[in-house]
Amino acid sequence: MPPSWKLRDRSLTLDRPLVMGIVNVTPDSFSDGGWYLAPEAAVGHARELLAEGADILDIGGESTRPQSAEPVSVEEELRRVLPVVRALMAERADVVISVDTVKAQVAEAVIEAGAQIVNDVSGLRLDPAMAGVCARTGAGVVIMHSRGGVTDMATYAHADYANFLDEMLDELQVRVVAAEAAGVERERIAVDPGIGFSKRPEHSLLALACLQRLVAWGYPVVVGASRKRFIGQLTGTAQPAQRRDGSVGAAIAAFDRGASVLRVHDVGPTRHALDVASAIRLAGSASA
Repeated sequence: MPPSWKLRDRSLTLDRPLVMGIVNVTPDSFSDGGWYLAPEAAVGHARELLAEGADILDIGGESTRPQSAEPVSVEEELRRVLPVVRALMAERADVVISVDTVKAQVAEAVIEAGAQIVNDVSGLRLDPAMAGVCARTGAGVVIMHSRGGVTDMATYAHADYANFLDEMLDELQVRVVAAEAAGVERERIAVDPGIGFSKRPEHSLLALACLQRLVAWGYPVVVGASRKRFIGQLTGTAQPAQRRDGSVGAAIAAFDRGASVLRVHDVGPTRHALDVASAIRLAGSASA
């Protein structure tokens, strides 16, 4: 049997790379802030991502952009996110929704509305109640490596390492152990190296180049390199929306090194590229 990722009331089979499409319901996200702030715009964008081949929709109402991210209240985050989740669930009960949040109250409310996954970019660090909510609801959980809070975790403020790979993996492992100790089942956990979060470009490149070390833990690995600064530096593209091709390249490199889920803005091109890469891998396996 192929591996799977257990969610709240279903499982995702990982016999092919999954694409997690990004829906930012925010005025200030680094790449598309304000484009989908209105619920109807966000729902329309989500429909487009599903049509392009998204397997999961990752919906977030609070930005962690590198420049002056501002935390929002629970009430404001729910005001942004809940109408989108409810509208999508009313249209398609089978849609797999992830909520991108560091707040337990937001996670619980959105799970109640139909979300299957909690994607916590703080690795369940910032809200002591988050692990308990995930355990109690049975949601799938993405535990990501980062340092600091909402305002500075995507900056270089905490990007000082004596031995980057060892420290990053050790810190992420601490978060995974804490989640399991709080009752989150191993089969519901996915891990994310946190590309661009508390990492300089050379750190993000190394995390991707050595992704097999994280894959070896046995959890599904989520990678979100889409439109990140290191891609802009490598390709000479100042605007995040110009980084599509480089982002697709990063997704293929991550898949080649064992990533199961690719979190992206540009779903269509990524889906096509991954389908080709996956078919090539399968052909090689069949002939071995």
